[in-house]
Amino acid sequence: MLLVLNILGILVCIGVAYIFSIDRHQVQWKSVLIVTALGIFMAWFLIGFPVGRTIVQGAANGFAWLVDIAFDGIKFALPDMVAKEYGGTAASMNFLTSALMPILLVVPLFDILTYIGFLPWIIKWIGKFLSIITGQPKFEAFFSVEMMFLGNTEVLAVSKQQLDHMSQERNLTLAMMSMSCVTASILGSYLQMMPGQFVLTAVPLNILGAIVITGILNPLQINQADDVVYGSQTANHEREPFFSFLGDSILNAGKLILIILFTVISFVALASLIDHLLDLTGLKWLSLENIMGVIMFPFTIFMGFDPSHAFELARYMGTKLVTNEFVVMGEVSKAVMGHHGIFANAHARAVLTVFLTSFANFGTLGMIIGAFKGLVEKPKVDYISN
Repeated sequence: MLLVLNILGILVCIGVAYIFSIDRHQVQWKSVLIVTALGIFMAWFLIGFPVGRTIVQGAANGFAWLVDIAFDGIKFALPDMVAKEYGGTAASMNFLTSALMPILLVVPLFDILTYIGFLPWIIKWIGKFLSIITGQPKFEAFFSVEMMFLGNTEVLAVSKQQLDHMSQERNLTLAMMSMSCVTASILGSYLQMMPGQFVLTAVPLNILGAIVITGILNPLQINQADDVVYGSQTANHEREPFFSFLGDSILNAGKLILIILFTVISFVALASLIDHLLDLTGLKWLSLENIMGVIMFPFTIFMGFDPSHAFELARYMGTKLVTNEFVVMGEVSKAVMGHHGIFANAHARAVLTVFLTSFANFGTLGMIIGAFKGLVEKPKVDYISN
């Protein structure tokens, strides 16, 4: 029964995308089916096979090791904010210390791997593999992988030359794909709050899911002459001295921490304000979470949950869309990691973790449109915004 519901769920998602497709006659169904099948196989392999679980667990252990090392630096400067198990003096750690401060190591590490050319080499070959397997244009395949390492706005910034050469329709595809990405440098924070096995499984599934949905929403036929990958903007400049580069990377990591922290504080406060305003109606059931739960409920039913559990998951998913993933992770982390309530069910833990492991929310929409405004001419921005 669960398998039947899951298949129906996939068909419903594809059907919704088809309804909103810009040009239904141009949808390349062969590519859509190949990528969908590849996504199903990846999920099956990484969760259902011992080898797959070993690979994912190894990657999760690697990130956990990095986070442990990050706390060596944190406890040196702020010992009273680090828990005793990490060598500090605090009885417990708050959200800033436990989830965000390790970013100060992870971001510079990934930037160093980019500086020495290792990450660009990985992106190049994974992108080529995806392009061959999925039938995607070369740059769109590269872009889906680049997002994972660089982030949605950062990858757009280093791709300005490519954006200038591409049509407004292809720019729209990149904007849509940017909504579903997750940055590798932020995975350490996710792993502090959600199960590592499902967080890391979500990363390739996000890439493949973005390719499927954009391929239906905005199908394009690309001529061979237009299927060209231009050099990144950074390739045209002399490489910055290493320590200057490293200093900028550390500062950017600090800015990222502040952005996430202030965004979470603001969104939680705004959500609370909305709930208090709705409470003035005298309707006890009327809340932001319940409203979003009603909207997302039909989709969670197709994931094989009974109605009560489906509605609870739908509330979390809807809240994530109007706030961000950190707000929901902070709310459910203890229950998920402790296997309490609905999250005693591994299926519920997997579904919510995979859903939360992306930047897709209304705030990201504004960020992406803002990034395009600074990179391409106004007609392209207007086309993407509309």
